[in-house]
Amino acid sequence: MTSLDPRPPYSKDELGRLYPEHLQLQLVQILLRHGERSPVSARFQNAGLPPHWPYCRAAKRLSSVVMTNKGSTDWDDLQWRRRLETFGEDDGPIIASGPSGEVDAVCQLGELTDQGRETTLALGQRLRHLYVDRLGFMPKLIADADMIYLRATPMPRALDSVQQSFWGLYPPSARTASFPPPTILTRTPADETLFPNDSNCRRFSQLSRAFAQRTADRWNETTEMEYLNKLMSRWMPPTSHRIAVDSHPRLSGIMDTINATLAHGPKTRLPSEFYDPKGREIIDRIGTEEWFSGYKESTEYRSLGIGSLVGDVVSRMIGSVERNGNDGLMEIGGEDGALGKGRGGESEIKFALSACHDTTLGAILASLGAFEGENGKWPPFTSHIAVELFRNTEWADGKTVTGRTSFTEEKRSRANDEDRKSLWASLFGGITSDPVVEGRNLPKPEGMARKTMIELNDQERSKLRGYYVRLRYNDRPVVVSGCKAPGNHLAGDESFCTLDAFKSIVDKFTPKNWKQACAANTDKPAFPATFEPPGI
Repeated sequence: MTSLDPRPPYSKDELGRLYPEHLQLQLVQILLRHGERSPVSARFQNAGLPPHWPYCRAAKRLSSVVMTNKGSTDWDDLQWRRRLETFGEDDGPIIASGPSGEVDAVCQLGELTDQGRETTLALGQRLRHLYVDRLGFMPKLIADADMIYLRATPMPRALDSVQQSFWGLYPPSARTASFPPPTILTRTPADETLFPNDSNCRRFSQLSRAFAQRTADRWNETTEMEYLNKLMSRWMPPTSHRIAVDSHPRLSGIMDTINATLAHGPKTRLPSEFYDPKGREIIDRIGTEEWFSGYKESTEYRSLGIGSLVGDVVSRMIGSVERNGNDGLMEIGGEDGALGKGRGGESEIKFALSACHDTTLGAILASLGAFEGENGKWPPFTSHIAVELFRNTEWADGKTVTGRTSFTEEKRSRANDEDRKSLWASLFGGITSDPVVEGRNLPKPEGMARKTMIELNDQERSKLRGYYVRLRYNDRPVVVSGCKAPGNHLAGDESFCTLDAFKSIVDKFTPKNWKQACAANTDKPAFPATFEPPGI
């Protein structure tokens, strides 16, 4: 699929059913695919597709931080415009230009376009309409963003997308005059888990190649592939004249170019046969099998491909229950040079925006047994999954749950608890005396966030009762396979999974040490001996 057609805002009746009065929203985590972009590779120039797209007006007004004096603490912004240089016919340098001679809005390959900026901005505005205007979950005006966890992959289009979405969620009119720069988390490519990282996980690379080859073996000599070749093979390069799952370009690469062109204007369109409805349906079906079937069949595939990320999502929910900083506050809060609570005194994360990719969203849905039907098609640009944590205000260990106390009230009420005081000191007083973990100065894990359900004692398990998790994919509720069982969901609504059931499902494919697991089993078969169903 290509661009997302968002559904209309919920009606009053729909909102009442989706957000019952006795369920109090406590934490929202949004995983969003970046917006529309240019293709990641310049393909099909022989079909008239320009290699350089003129849809990136941000290139006219870029900004960089510069130091104003040697050794100074003074900084300023350098405004500049970007032009792309490329090879000319004689191999000399020339300026890259768009199909109508444009030189100042030309996109890099894979860059977020003006259209992508519009749709991610609109996503942020829709999130504001729901969580601020209608539900009142988030404040209308904020003095800092330290209750909001922001993260992006190393891809510039992901960082641009999370910035655009945050701007839609909290535009300048919704921020105070003294609003400090928000914290956006990123990782080095070797540590990135916000997408399936086959480039830095050897074992996952083996698995993904094996499942891709199986897809090629299944589909390359079929009537469906023959249909695609009759449509488009004349545009394939001489070195790989036949379309196949593993042709050059690969079938998934052809799909990428088709989707990118459909999302933009007539200046960058392919011949009409590329948009044949039957052909596109075949490409989508084969592409989703190649990229996502492993998550449906193999626990190891789920664990290495997306388990670390989904485990982190659950950890933040458990941290929100325990209110001990493991909800992401430790990563976001603190004055410059220090870790701790929010700069405005925030003691918890309420909202998270993580900009990722199509392979992220598909992997999550497939690993939870929810990549089926309409949800089982290739995720469109600016798709998102909302992971919502609710607390049942009418029940906890058989008693009515009172409102959550503030950070100050809780600290005062536990003033005589030395262990609790020590914990808060370690969380909000800086990291000074923690032991070395794997050669690095890291704090020891606290609380239940990184424990499995099997490792929790009865007292710890009791803390999770009365909490529910609900996923919405592009504003439509998702039912996780294992949450359908009796006792695993809210009575009358299978989309509200109990937190302990959801955690139990995710625990099964959350790696204890992702990097060690990536280096293990490289001499083992890629496919499991028996089918290992997802989401249970």
